[in-house]
Amino acid sequence: MDYSKSGNPKGARRAPRGPDHAQKGAPKSTTPPRETKEQLLARLKAAAAQKDPKS
Repeated sequence: MDYSKSGNPKGARRAPRGPDHAQKGAPKSTTPPRETKEQLLARLKAAAAQKDPKS
């Protein structure tokens, strides 16, 4: 029995992507600015203070 012919057919490996993928003239996506270590610590301390108001 030829097992290579059983199952679903394999998809095209080098199929072009859809027409909306990386069109020319599309605006570049920007990553949000990273917060500094001081900002991160302040945010974590504020979240801890809201969670446990005893201390």
